[in-house]
Amino acid sequence: MAAVNGGGVSLASQAYLEGKAVKETRALVADLCRQFYSLGWVSGTGGSITIKVHDDCIPKPQQLILMSPSGVQKERMEADDMYVMSGNGSILYAPSPKPYPHKPPKCSDCAPLFMKAYEMRDAGGVIHSHGMESCLVTMLNPSAKEFRITHMEMIKGIKGHGYYDELVVPIIENTAYENELTESLTKAIEAYPKTTAVLVRNHGIYVWGDTWISAKTQAECYHYLFDAAIKLHQMGLDWSTPSHGPIQQGRGAISAPVKAGLKDSNHNSEPLPRCILLDIEGTTTPITFVADVLFPYARDNVGKHLSATYETQDTQEDIKLLRSQVEDDLAQGIDGAVSIPPNDAGKDAVISALVANVEAMIRADRKITALKQLQGHIWRTGFQNNELKGEFYNDVPEALQSWHSLGIKIYIYSSGSRLAQRLIFGNTKSGDLRKYLSGFFDTNVGNKRETSSYIQISESLGVDNPSEILFLTDVVQEAVAAKAAGLKTMISVRPGNAPLPENHGFKTINSFLEI
Repeated sequence: MAAVNGGGVSLASQAYLEGKAVKETRALVADLCRQFYSLGWVSGTGGSITIKVHDDCIPKPQQLILMSPSGVQKERMEADDMYVMSGNGSILYAPSPKPYPHKPPKCSDCAPLFMKAYEMRDAGGVIHSHGMESCLVTMLNPSAKEFRITHMEMIKGIKGHGYYDELVVPIIENTAYENELTESLTKAIEAYPKTTAVLVRNHGIYVWGDTWISAKTQAECYHYLFDAAIKLHQMGLDWSTPSHGPIQQGRGAISAPVKAGLKDSNHNSEPLPRCILLDIEGTTTPITFVADVLFPYARDNVGKHLSATYETQDTQEDIKLLRSQVEDDLAQGIDGAVSIPPNDAGKDAVISALVANVEAMIRADRKITALKQLQGHIWRTGFQNNELKGEFYNDVPEALQSWHSLGIKIYIYSSGSRLAQRLIFGNTKSGDLRKYLSGFFDTNVGNKRETSSYIQISESLGVDNPSEILFLTDVVQEAVAAKAAGLKTMISVRPGNAPLPENHGFKTINSFLEI
């Protein structure tokens, strides 16, 4: 095995540089270049590919990097034409020049940008494409700083996204020379912590993944979605809304202001928000539905669910999360925490301890990911078996439809898991309400009473100013946190909600139809 230093494989390890792993990766890059040429991603010597040489014995940041050179015919490249670099970007091998009329190879102009993806995202492979779709999609709206799309099947191919989620890709401005993009690409990666790609206006796209397979898969999905957006635009349809209906004035590629507006207590109008962020319990849905229907269903079916699904991947992941949470609870002396025996103690013993812990967590109404994830999986079974139906205040379906028709993006932020949110809105007496929603947020972005959570959400939604987001909740502490992040806020006053403190300072509504 080759020795490893701070920057990668030792320069003295010539045997490793000529070994099987490096040779196979060289051949892979050449093969991918030929494939991507046929797709129009690397034509005219443009575009580039880089892949890390996978080796379980070497930490990922120190693995060797293979990179296709700049200014060469990508479809004619061979394995020996690749640059080999250390983990810190030092060149360990440069390809030999080919006879006239070939240009001498040079290290990719994209190298500094590739290194940022490796450093900041721990990538295993990065693809830079000049595909026509990735260029044209940035030109649909020359002032847009993001590309957004939702409710398209291929969104599921992007890491961390599902069909109902909104995919957001930052757009940076092009420069005369590729390496001059490094600073703006770095800022985009920092500003969009969940993105796996950055678009360059009038140029192309950078896509990365944990492995070369992930990078390739996502690149294909991105190009498909860009092509879909362009074609929907040509048909006058809005790719960024769940229904993909006609482009509304003020939305899509048109940026004229919307005429309608919010009404204050004096019936004065102000511009409509670009986005509305909704709490669920006590805001869209009666507290009694959560407290008297969902929680009891989950509590009463914990043992049955765990026993029936014990061997499944979802349940094993749930158990892993619960074990970690219980270990922390025991260390902190949390009431009701019971030690969970190891797996070799037997399925029944493990389930018994899990049930005891979950029942204690439910009684304490704890807002923790381990509990919420398990509850979501239990509720999924209930909704699939038609034993559960989402309940909403009568004004909610009409308001969602109205806001959606105005081009307003609607999002959910709840302490319940995103799975639970989708189940509640997808299975209602009024049908599937998810068609009006653009995305879901849960406690993975942070506690609902912390300002940082709302800052992260506003950055994810990509509005120019957080005040373009209206947050509706029944909890004053959540409203305070959202207001501190710059969001507009209103308090939902519904039957059964806790009384509000005097002089809380927020506008209140009794119905969404007041907006």
